[in-house]
Amino acid sequence: MVGVAEIARRARTTWSDRLHSLPILALSVHSACNCRCVMCDIWKANREKREISLDDLERHVADIRRLHVQRVMLTGGEPLLHSNLWALCDRLQEFGIRITLVTTGLLLTPHAASIARSIDEVVVSIDGPPDIHDGIRRVRGGFERIARGVQSLRDRSSSVAIIARSVVQRANYAHVSRTIETTASLPVDRVSFLAADVTSPAFNRPDGWDAERQAEVALSAEEIGPFAEEIANVRQRCVGPLSRGFVKGGLASLQRIHDYYAAHNGLRRFPAVRCNAPWTSAVLEPDGRVRPCFFHAPYGSTNGTSVAAVLNSDEAVAFRRSLAVGVNATCERCVCSLSLPYWASP
Repeated sequence: MVGVAEIARRARTTWSDRLHSLPILALSVHSACNCRCVMCDIWKANREKREISLDDLERHVADIRRLHVQRVMLTGGEPLLHSNLWALCDRLQEFGIRITLVTTGLLLTPHAASIARSIDEVVVSIDGPPDIHDGIRRVRGGFERIARGVQSLRDRSSSVAIIARSVVQRANYAHVSRTIETTASLPVDRVSFLAADVTSPAFNRPDGWDAERQAEVALSAEEIGPFAEEIANVRQRCVGPLSRGFVKGGLASLQRIHDYYAAHNGLRRFPAVRCNAPWTSAVLEPDGRVRPCFFHAPYGSTNGTSVAAVLNSDEAVAFRRSLAVGVNATCERCVCSLSLPYWASP
């Protein structure tokens, strides 16, 4: 729960479309990645490595405080490739900001002590049992490195929340039950599932993917039925994890992914989206660009100005004022929406 003043700031934001509060700030702290995932093109830009430096962060500290940021998500690329990540975390912690690390998990072991000291929540990518995961991420022995890293972190801290995140796609949709069983054997708190984003310009795809490339990752019309059978299999095989809330969103989250892919193949409408991300969060990239979320185009750049100025520019206010989430084409196909209530802590 948040205080009355924060509730009022969020309400003012909604009414005016000007940001008086920014509960969540995603910092894309490093542009490179140490995986070569089949559903992502970020790794293709690894030669052009950029990162948010401590000096960059310092330029935005006053705005971070003015906008009452409560949680920072460290994303990328791979945040643990950053040359001075823990100095960034130390600065953020001075303001009582909670920090989420979104990671491939390959570097958890060498950074376990620092993560235990500086991070409140870790979201680690696990896309199936070892053989499936390593095939999708195209890193030999990657799953075992993640498993050792998760255990190393848990040995150092029982309080850091560890969430496994799995992207359901052609290469693993038939193995969701095995994914749940595998992650349940690790010292993680829960697992969440998402559909693969194959249509937006996110993840270093400025021109998007053509139909052929989308078909390599998204489920086909012929695979919708078998995926429904796998969801039924999850219901039978994963009673324990489901009953204790280990699967975030339960079977409904998997059914939504099923419906999403059915819609992608023209078999139904896309599931309804409830999202207030542009009013409650923002993404700051290493080159200074500021986005309302990972999937929409940037509002502008902080080069020569402040993050608050970009977020409350005429262009940004007009975007929020005109955005109808329920019918916007980008929002309609969103695989990762955010709906933060006025009263909830991020």
